[in-house]
Amino acid sequence: MGAFKEPHGGELKQLYLDGTAIEQARQEALDYKSWDLTDRQLCDIELILNGAFSPLEGFLTREEYDGVLNNMRLPSGVLWPIPITLDVSEEFAAELSQGEKIALRDPEGVLTAILEINDIWTPDKAREAREVFGSEDEAHPAIHYLNSIAGPVYVGGKLQGVEHPVHYDFKLLRDDPAELRARFEKLGWRRVVAFQTRNPLHRAHQELTFRAAKEVEANLLIQPVVGLTKPGDVDHYTRVRCYEHVLEQYPEQTTTLSLLNLAMRMAGPREALWHGIIRKNYGCTHLIIGRDHAGPGNDSSGEPFYGPYDAQELFQQHEEELSISMVPFKMMVYVEDKAQYIPIDETSDGDKVLNISGTEFRRRLGEGREIPDWFSYPKVVEELRRSYPPRHKQGLTVFFTGLSGSGKSTIANALMVKLLENGDHNVTLLDGDHVRRHLSSELGFSKEHRDLNITRIGYVASEITKNGGIAICAPIAPYISTRRTVRNMIEAHGGFIEVHVATLLETCEERDRKGLYAKARAGIIKEFTGISDPYEEPENAEVVIRTEELTPDLAAQRILIKLESMGFIR
Repeated sequence: MGAFKEPHGGELKQLYLDGTAIEQARQEALDYKSWDLTDRQLCDIELILNGAFSPLEGFLTREEYDGVLNNMRLPSGVLWPIPITLDVSEEFAAELSQGEKIALRDPEGVLTAILEINDIWTPDKAREAREVFGSEDEAHPAIHYLNSIAGPVYVGGKLQGVEHPVHYDFKLLRDDPAELRARFEKLGWRRVVAFQTRNPLHRAHQELTFRAAKEVEANLLIQPVVGLTKPGDVDHYTRVRCYEHVLEQYPEQTTTLSLLNLAMRMAGPREALWHGIIRKNYGCTHLIIGRDHAGPGNDSSGEPFYGPYDAQELFQQHEEELSISMVPFKMMVYVEDKAQYIPIDETSDGDKVLNISGTEFRRRLGEGREIPDWFSYPKVVEELRRSYPPRHKQGLTVFFTGLSGSGKSTIANALMVKLLENGDHNVTLLDGDHVRRHLSSELGFSKEHRDLNITRIGYVASEITKNGGIAICAPIAPYISTRRTVRNMIEAHGGFIEVHVATLLETCEERDRKGLYAKARAGIIKEFTGISDPYEEPENAEVVIRTEELTPDLAAQRILIKLESMGFIR
């Protein structure tokens, strides 16, 4: 491939207004309906407006959306693999009409952009999941997001950018495509290989990227994603500090670091093409594509969503059209007797190969165990230990779920007392009835309101966990998708242990002192969990308690033993 690429579609589409047009737009927007952008939408709109998503000029219209789903192409014929859509609520969509303009604002109310509506439609989300992600399995984080978090209606149209997003962190590392292209020009970099990552870099990654750049005679751009990645990933603040340390390991003036505020979809092969387009817009000539690039892991059956080389194969099919070259990821392993990293296909039978998997690395980190110097750099390990101390020093949430009358609150109280007796953490009990009274008194018992109540509990628990405490939650929490949302929210800050109190429905009815089940069966109480509304049992709870077999004291003791075995208490 040649040097310094033109943007995808031939033109860098930077969509910000300038001069007097900005002030005029602000004044006019006072009369427009407003939509507060979600975290994902904020990432998407930034990269639309600054040209990283060229040739897009807004959120996809219905025709563009259908083309992307059907054959990964815009109506112009230009390749585009991922639907970039503005999802909104049914209530907001009902107020809109084609041709009108709406104000898009950040969470602080700042006018980010103006959208002129071209289309409003309700998508077939099952079809979108199949076409884009190749599955309808909600074990895929993007499919879960699509079905359980994203709004049900899409609004498409062109954008006019008003206010550039403000990032208070790592300002010198944030470049739009025009700025990064200008830096490459100034440095005289005509061939640039990009490496995208959402994980900390260790010695194998440094060796891999250095070899890749040397192989194609290019300079190296490390461009990690700092927008939305896979739930449970290391936070971007910690990762960027780690990247800055690793940057010291490359020869001077060969490598640069720049951050990408991308909301990943973990769409595997399609996402690899998307990453190639984005890097082309930033001026790169090559992109490293790894094994299972942008894959989300395993599905509900324990099988990978994508084959290990699916992304490389799809990228290769479109490489000439993309006009950016793929550098295949070569797995690097440490050979002890040679005291160096080499590609795995260059090892011989007599070599003693050492390896630490990602799972093993996280286990060692969580247990405070040694991490050898051959695996990572001391400064990187130090940063990770600072942000992710051993488990017994982390906060956690113990999240009970079960039918009304199952015994959740009784066991939760017993557990709280035992943890207070231990004395290592501050402990807070968020009982379902107490939360209803103090945080959610205005809510009813519709599915929407129950989900909102559980989300509020999850938010409070995440703050307790983040600050090193133990939160014990004991709501009914009948829906799998809502419990998963809470888990994702909390695991970003510490531990999450789900306890399913699997008491039989018949037993719960026998224990019912308030007569709630009888009223539900008589139709007096509507939407009652277990009677007129479903309870979706957890599939992978860390602890399952059957109260017909255990007293509350023994049940709490079993949970303590689990917490001890996982390293959260001593």
